[in-house]
Amino acid sequence: MKLRSYLERYQGKKIAVLGLGVSNRPLVRLLLQHGLDVTGCDRTPREKLDEEVLELERMGAALRVGEGYADGLCADVVFRTPGMLPTRPEIRALAEAGAEITSEMEVFFEVCPCMTVAVTGSDGKTTTTTLIAKMLEAEGRRVYLGGNIGTPLLPMADSMTEDDVAVVELSSFQLMDMKRSSHVAVVTNLAPNHLDMHTDMAEYVDAKKNIYCHQCESDILVLNRDNEITNGLQPEAKGAVRLFSRKEVLTKGVCLKDGVILRDGEAVLRQDEILLPGIHNVENYMAAICAVQGLVSDASIRQVATTFGGVEHRIELVRVKDGVSFYNDSIASSPSRTIAGLRSFPQKIILIAGGYDKHIPYDVLGPEICEHVKTLVLTGATASTIRESVLQAVKGGMEAPVILEEADFHDAIRTAAAQAETGDVVMLSPASASFDHFKNFMERGEAFKHTVRAL
Repeated sequence: MKLRSYLERYQGKKIAVLGLGVSNRPLVRLLLQHGLDVTGCDRTPREKLDEEVLELERMGAALRVGEGYADGLCADVVFRTPGMLPTRPEIRALAEAGAEITSEMEVFFEVCPCMTVAVTGSDGKTTTTTLIAKMLEAEGRRVYLGGNIGTPLLPMADSMTEDDVAVVELSSFQLMDMKRSSHVAVVTNLAPNHLDMHTDMAEYVDAKKNIYCHQCESDILVLNRDNEITNGLQPEAKGAVRLFSRKEVLTKGVCLKDGVILRDGEAVLRQDEILLPGIHNVENYMAAICAVQGLVSDASIRQVATTFGGVEHRIELVRVKDGVSFYNDSIASSPSRTIAGLRSFPQKIILIAGGYDKHIPYDVLGPEICEHVKTLVLTGATASTIRESVLQAVKGGMEAPVILEEADFHDAIRTAAAQAETGDVVMLSPASASFDHFKNFMERGEAFKHTVRAL
């Protein structure tokens, strides 16, 4: 009902939806179903539009597509897709002309009738978000999982009740102009990322802060005590702060001591009960345990830990062939994410890395590769940058891995497989975005899995 009342505000107004990718298509359908005047805008030329977009046109949406799609565009309300930052010239021009700039997620937070739990950070967002949702489901709650994780939630808002929980992953792009915050906000960590899109690190961090800066005194902010940036956010919290730490023993908060996760000094979960590999997943569990405190029993937490095998494209075991284990970590689009993957295995591995350049520093990656990798297979635009980070570490006295390079992504996989022996681990963990050859990290991960299964 609240959604219906909200959308009545838009009757008689011109609405433009910028970007007709997967996340905005349900939004266009929803607006059309409420009898609203909708123009869908996208850079894709008309001859390359898929059938789903053309169906929106048949439903009544006007389409402005191809280069110059925003030229002369007039609108009262503009829904931007997350990848189009509010600083873009065409969005600024619309705002200066008096248009209200919003997004599917902004409106969802406005009309959502139930408790919201939101997760952001540079790494670990999707796994932490998924863990929170699964813990709440194990407790018997009805959960709506979405946001940056892939499912638009606004069309579902009228189906939600006050007893449900909406668990959302939010990117810096979604948060950049958000004017509402969630009841429970989690910041897993912050490190340089997406600096090809953001003006600088300060803009990136400021965007992330919107996950909590509109909270009230009764709300909760979960922060990583071990991350210098997130720990420094404590004084800005409007509500209660809950900390988690892998490195310090906390009397108040969630921490790791002698292989046991403690909450306020009491044992919750043994590290060896967690099915997911890697110490970074222990941190993801600690963040989730903070978020669900008071909502979920320890038994439900342990149930998830012992049964949940991981999210696709995140250190996902694809195949074991001739004693060689192949892992898909395509989500790793930054050095910090790849470092977490490398630290997940006790032995030195064969690593496939490289991709689109987001203009982030790679100097921290070189020493980690020298320590955890025996053969490095490079591909993509960042290959030379990653190679240089390794060579700098070698100059500092570290042992060099074997370094190979393949221009073709699939050849890189086959080369890595040819280097492997029984007992080895081969992992795709690019430390780079996918846009040099793929639409997104999912498509890259699927390509990796297809090639591995064909070996």
